[in-house]
Amino acid sequence: MYKKRVPIYQRIAESVRQDILTRDLHAGDMLPSVRDMADRWGCTPGTVQRAYGELTQQGLVVSRPGQGTRVMTEVQKEEDISLRRVALIHQAEAFLLEVLTAGHSPTEVEQAVRLALDRWRAAVPHEPPSPPEHSLRFVGSHDPSLALIATNFTEVFPDYTFQLTFTGSLGGLIALAEGEADVAGSHLWDIESGTYNRPFVQRLLPGQRVALLVLARRHLGLITPPGNPAGITSLDDLIRPELSFVNRQRVAGTRIWLDCQLRQRELEPGQISGYEREVATHSEVAQAIAEGQADVGLGIETAAIAYHLGFVPLTTERYDLVMPDAVCRTAPAQALAGWLNTGEIKSVIAGLGGYDTGETGSVEWVE
Repeated sequence: MYKKRVPIYQRIAESVRQDILTRDLHAGDMLPSVRDMADRWGCTPGTVQRAYGELTQQGLVVSRPGQGTRVMTEVQKEEDISLRRVALIHQAEAFLLEVLTAGHSPTEVEQAVRLALDRWRAAVPHEPPSPPEHSLRFVGSHDPSLALIATNFTEVFPDYTFQLTFTGSLGGLIALAEGEADVAGSHLWDIESGTYNRPFVQRLLPGQRVALLVLARRHLGLITPPGNPAGITSLDDLIRPELSFVNRQRVAGTRIWLDCQLRQRELEPGQISGYEREVATHSEVAQAIAEGQADVGLGIETAAIAYHLGFVPLTTERYDLVMPDAVCRTAPAQALAGWLNTGEIKSVIAGLGGYDTGETGSVEWVE
């Protein structure tokens, strides 16, 4: 059985986030060097680099070769921040899971939330946010290729930026609906229609013209230790008492797919040892297994490859970049869409392994 603990790199990242929130660190301040931070925390330099990498992906710090790591100068008081917004999104996801589990239908929940929002908007009118001019704010599901895409995008198009915040698929669509994001990353499976993303976009962004820009199709399956020593072949094996499982956070796209599959198989979460243990990314699932904290987890093949682990394929899912029409008309969005259609970026994505880029760059419109 695993020992539940928070990895050191996450504790380091959280410590820096809190220093930014409390203004102990200000925009432009230099963070301790990797070596100094490693000595402070009693860990390896690689662990600190991973923590700084997570903060970079969240748009809180920026690292320059030979110049160290600094707090992003774009971090403004009113953004103080995206951290609070992320926390709000997680609370919304928890609420949705609670009311859906209580037996309310998605239509009932949608109508109730819409009524409450209508009352609030009537009391406090808000102007719709202006579309971005030089940056794209991404909020959504974790995908290993996105960090590479964000870095390469800035290099290819130096006038534009692509800021990443990982919250989960539903969290990304909620942020998009509230004007807190320009692009949402989503791979939400709708069991009734047998499609990805479209039904959720229609519910959360009603009446809007929205583009589903295909990032790639990803291989989703069970991640195991190298060689799959337990002989795991399907989700039915998760209830084996000797196996410990590591799960994704509630209402992440991967978690939604898993819960749908468990219901179809009439398997109860309580039968799965470790079901309640949640991590935020595919990489964290793979890390938990690589470190022996769990025997199996659900994740994408790319994460298994990165950690040299075993992989049992279960399905292929479509990951979309969701953008309202107003965002699609901006220069950075058009640059991103055109770039995703090039062989250059498709090779970058495919090179990570576990991706099918045959549809990368194609667009499906939701009217």
